[in-house]
Amino acid sequence: VPTLLPSGQFVASTRKLHVEPKSSPAGAPERLPFSKVTDEDLAYFRKILPGRTITDPDLVESSNVDWLKTVKGSSEVLLRPQTTEEVSQILRYCYNRNLAVNPQGGNTGLVGGSVPVYDEIILSTSLMNNILTFDNISGILTCQAGCVLENLSLYLEERDYIMPLDLGAKGSCQIGGNVATNAGGLRLLRYGSLHGTVLGLEVVLADGRVLDCLATLRKDNTGYDLKQLFIGSEGTLGVITAVSILCPRKPKSTNVVFLGCETFEELLKTFQLCRGMLGEILSAFEFLDSECMRLLNTHLKLPNPISDCPFYIVIETSGSDPDHDSQKLDNFLEEAIASTFVTDGTVATEESKIKALWSMRERVTEALTHDGFTYKYDISLPVERIYQLVTDMRQHLGDRAKSVVGYGHVGDGNLHLNITSPAKDPALLAAIEPFVYEWTASCQGSISAEHGLGLKKRNYIYYSKPSQAVALMGNIKAMLDPKGILNPYKTLPDNLK
Repeated sequence: VPTLLPSGQFVASTRKLHVEPKSSPAGAPERLPFSKVTDEDLAYFRKILPGRTITDPDLVESSNVDWLKTVKGSSEVLLRPQTTEEVSQILRYCYNRNLAVNPQGGNTGLVGGSVPVYDEIILSTSLMNNILTFDNISGILTCQAGCVLENLSLYLEERDYIMPLDLGAKGSCQIGGNVATNAGGLRLLRYGSLHGTVLGLEVVLADGRVLDCLATLRKDNTGYDLKQLFIGSEGTLGVITAVSILCPRKPKSTNVVFLGCETFEELLKTFQLCRGMLGEILSAFEFLDSECMRLLNTHLKLPNPISDCPFYIVIETSGSDPDHDSQKLDNFLEEAIASTFVTDGTVATEESKIKALWSMRERVTEALTHDGFTYKYDISLPVERIYQLVTDMRQHLGDRAKSVVGYGHVGDGNLHLNITSPAKDPALLAAIEPFVYEWTASCQGSISAEHGLGLKKRNYIYYSKPSQAVALMGNIKAMLDPKGILNPYKTLPDNLK
């Protein structure tokens, strides 16, 4: 059981301290007593999934490794169902045989939640990629879970609609995985989280039962809203097989502004001014620091579109009247410059330039992969405290880290703190953790704003949730998945009582 921190330290005395349980060398708990896959199991899978039961090690390899290449499982079986019924058959069989299952979408997660820890069977939704219905009056899209986010966006744009979420990984990530991890992304400021835009889900439970909550109603107040349990559950409660989601109309006018500020305080003043003057047309307010810009310049050869500044802002507006939007934007820029909040900037209205400016924010993650081994932290904080964590972390680490960078979603109070070193460095990690979590908890923040907990952060949940809440999560898991076969070793802490 985690011990209590003494009062007066970063974390309030009611918070629990992370205690590392007895672990395997990979940092995971001991393998649970699940069955091993036999030839008879493979024969069954090949019967229900002819040609889609993959056992060739070379083909399974990429599904065993996460996007960051920091977590690697040892699964020998990759199953690729095409229908909900096939998923149901797989899970019913695995439940009866006590075989652990790792649901996997586009495998773009950053906390080790989408790959096996040991030899769990990988259940990929990649072939479940059909759009089922789209209502062009209500804007409600219903599709299978394996649809790639970018493909859905292209489909909708042809019909004058857009997806309510946009992510840097949109070319690979799947909508089922987006929902399972409650992905946030670049449009959350305008359209809200998936807890609001997802109207219905179809989910296969651990024992193979199909839960059909695939509603297409914006209002339904009949009993418990069960779909909310599965949004953000990271595949531990059920396998999402279909989604219905409310999509906004495609804006007729989109503008992107890239601005520079001398201090984070001026950046926050710009944010306040922006919300007041742009109002309903503001769709994104992102920031990156000068260290991010250095990495973009150095590793990706992306030129700075404006003069060098300590902080940079990406603002997007979207609306229905180009003249109206342009006038509001011009008024805002005039005021921001007159108030000396902003030192330099550029505006894009053409698609190519809009993409170029957005790439300065979206490709920071890519640039970091070229800088060395990256320790990634996805933190929610009160907006005024966001960058103080970066400053304090730099001071705390001194010259032990190669780079300490901060970027993220100002409008959502979401900081992406990234720390790089030439190679994996246990001593550096020990200096970062639990410091970063204690600092976050001292501000009543969240240790995971949008990436989830997965394998890497499951044992730090007590920094953000009280023990009663975590215990209730364990009760829900035990009710829906009594044998614990779905995505084991993820999300919930090892010391759960």
